[in-house]
Amino acid sequence: MLTNEINTFYTYLQSQQNAQQYLAACYRQLEFDNASVKSFENCNPFMHYLDHGVRFYDNGKRLEPLLQPMLFFYGMVHLIKANLLTVRPEYPESTAILAHGVSTRKRKKRDYTFMGDEVKIQHNGLFSYFTTHLFSIRTQPFDKIKMNRLFALIPEMDPLFQFHAERKLTVIGEMGTKHVQFPVWLLDRYHLTDKAFINRVKPYLPEIKETHNKGGHIVVHLNDPLFPAGASPFFTGMADHRIYFPADREDFLPISEVMVHYLLLYNLSMLCRYEPEWWGDLLAAKPDRDFPFIHSFLDVTAAKMPMLLGKCLLDNHAGTSE
Repeated sequence: MLTNEINTFYTYLQSQQNAQQYLAACYRQLEFDNASVKSFENCNPFMHYLDHGVRFYDNGKRLEPLLQPMLFFYGMVHLIKANLLTVRPEYPESTAILAHGVSTRKRKKRDYTFMGDEVKIQHNGLFSYFTTHLFSIRTQPFDKIKMNRLFALIPEMDPLFQFHAERKLTVIGEMGTKHVQFPVWLLDRYHLTDKAFINRVKPYLPEIKETHNKGGHIVVHLNDPLFPAGASPFFTGMADHRIYFPADREDFLPISEVMVHYLLLYNLSMLCRYEPEWWGDLLAAKPDRDFPFIHSFLDVTAAKMPMLLGKCLLDNHAGTSE
């Protein structure tokens, strides 16, 4: 299983020799001068980012939800920084990129709900930096976004929305497929014709061989297998390896799921630290629909993010070995 391979790769990189060789190969691929020297300088911080990130997640899984958002958020930050060192040998280039890069409302309203809360993207800081250099997103698709819209982009959260009679995602195929099929009812939700819809998704697919309508679906045949990666409107389930597509036009966001989890965990970690009354009431009284979404998300992100960020490292290794 890929999960076992990724966990093994994390262990493999906990060696100065292996870490340095891995970074040197990454830097040579970038055509960076003095790749050997720079990889020697960066191998220790790289190893510590990985070690701390994995340990934060491992320890967080053993703790009660009260403390999990902080450990999962900083575990994620460390693994992101490790990934950045593979593509940005001089990271961090300035102190401006050390901040988190997002902000939340300072004071919560009386009728506050997490699902209705929002985060705002800042021009500088880690979020914009890693989205640019890990996922090639130069312009953010939103200035601010609500938590319910972020939850809607995570495949493992979709069953909860369905219990509320809400459909946020639809399955269009499996990882590695050479044909995907979009339900025709998407056209009404996207306010597009068949042709316009295909033009909308075409930039995020391998080369299209042909399309046709069959059994209430728009079937798209591809020349190469589809493995969604980086920034795209397709999201993948960790357990079922199926590919999901947003059911609503407003949720068509060509981003990485890593970005989604970062924003959710940032906000949850802020609540955990600075809103103890609200956070304590949520966990003890479970007053509204926020609780099941937050509880489920913490379970999902604890398992999924180390795998997605580890896969980025593993894919880099495969690329340098070719």
